[in-house]
Amino acid sequence: MGMTKLITALKKQERESMILNQIKAELLQFVEPDKAEFYPKFFQAEKGGYGEGDQFIGVRVPYQRKIAKKYYQQITLPDLERLLHDPVHEYRSTALIMLVNKFLKAKQEADRKRITEFYLANLDYVNNWDLVDVSADKILGAYLFDKDRSLLYDLAASRHLWRQRVAVIATFYFIKQNDFEDTLKLAEKLLDHDHHLIHKAVGWMLREIGNRSLETELEFLEKHHHRMPRTMLRYAIEKFEPELRQRFLKQSL
Repeated sequence: MGMTKLITALKKQERESMILNQIKAELLQFVEPDKAEFYPKFFQAEKGGYGEGDQFIGVRVPYQRKIAKKYYQQITLPDLERLLHDPVHEYRSTALIMLVNKFLKAKQEADRKRITEFYLANLDYVNNWDLVDVSADKILGAYLFDKDRSLLYDLAASRHLWRQRVAVIATFYFIKQNDFEDTLKLAEKLLDHDHHLIHKAVGWMLREIGNRSLETELEFLEKHHHRMPRTMLRYAIEKFEPELRQRFLKQSL
């Protein structure tokens, strides 16, 4: 690399690092010590928990969104990747919110593809339920809506908790378009899953289907409620009329 190109590259790297440092510095202005103490318990970051080893500084999501909105146009994907690889949970969350913003504002299919590929390449860092929920439907679901969706079935079959949740939550985008087929197929495949975070995700998506087509949800429940984990069923029927809810609960005993 020639000297001019090297100097240009170094200046670009310095400029990108400055933006990254600014984002972190601004997030630190919104630290709440009580939240920093509460979040590790809430997200089960203790030894043996599903979020084991995660670190928290105690910044609430509305402040993350505020800062993400300010910087998402400026930040590059390499810097987003650095932020997404940070051990601090709120930094990763802010990075994903910025990535979602970039996707939503992308006008070219090539840009949407690039952002989706970036998201998939960094799925190891989308490693708690809130990180999945803030991003999966808005990026992966939106991108795959008019494309081959077999990737979702690969993720669901991966035996990796967060990738399986990504597969389920990605279909929320389809549900919002009144397209329920893949959600129902994935729900059936995950009926015997042993983790409550998948039970909650599937139940939630079934409830969202019911909000749009109660008949479709009821058809699924009539066929499968005897096999459904209790948590999954409770989430799915949460908004039913009391009498109907009790009928499903009693039949599932």
